[in-house]
Amino acid sequence: MSAGAEDVSRIRHLAHDFLARRHVPPPMREDVLLIISELVTNAVTHALPPAALRLRCTPCSILRIEVTDGGPQLHRPPQSDPMEEHGRGMSIVAALATRHGTVTHESGATRWAEVIP
Repeated sequence: MSAGAEDVSRIRHLAHDFLARRHVPPPMREDVLLIISELVTNAVTHALPPAALRLRCTPCSILRIEVTDGGPQLHRPPQSDPMEEHGRGMSIVAALATRHGTVTHESGATRWAEVIP
């Protein structure tokens, strides 16, 4: 079973509630929710299941977002139309995050981003 837009929306709502309980300020919360949406959408669109989201707030006020997936799907041809609405997710993450990166491991990859107020 593959995840769809309603799953990404549900994850956003759960993350919103978590961030609100942690008293993350609304402007930062919106940035974090957009990062989550992009990373989760990337995982369900371009990678193999399972996909898992992990949010951590450190004592130093660093909010870390991690999305782990089962690794890349079979090769798909790259998007070549600059007006295409897809293909900008990691650029959005880079613009909003303080730091970000990817760690590969035996069972897939973890894309992460950190946001510091």
